[in-house]
Amino acid sequence: MWFVVIGCLLLTMKMTEFGFAADWSWGWILLPFGLAVAWWSFADLSGLTKQREMDKLDERKQERRRRQMDALGLNWKRARRVTVIKENRKVEPPPMAPVKKSEEERHNRDVITAFLPSRQELPPTRPADDQPA
Repeated sequence: MWFVVIGCLLLTMKMTEFGFAADWSWGWILLPFGLAVAWWSFADLSGLTKQREMDKLDERKQERRRRQMDALGLNWKRARRVTVIKENRKVEPPPMAPVKKSEEERHNRDVITAFLPSRQELPPTRPADDQPA
């Protein structure tokens, strides 16, 4: 853009025969326009123009999204930051004391587990002297 502005100023000075550019040849006057064309070609081929355009679109998209979230009353960035902070501050609670069971709960446990094979008691064995030989 600056090449075009400089070229226009030099062209105006040459046409009105004003200032230092009045005595220059036409090649020097038109050189900024050629440089502008070369710069625009380079910017298009290198992807610089497309990247700037995409950055502008991303900015607009983020701004539109922020405005919509604010209009809905959702401060989504703050909520996300707060969640991260809370997760980092989490402290494991101290271990709980064992719960004392009532007599009824113990009885119920004994009744239920009495029929399980792993909890059944073996029948009492007789002493060797009680058995007849």
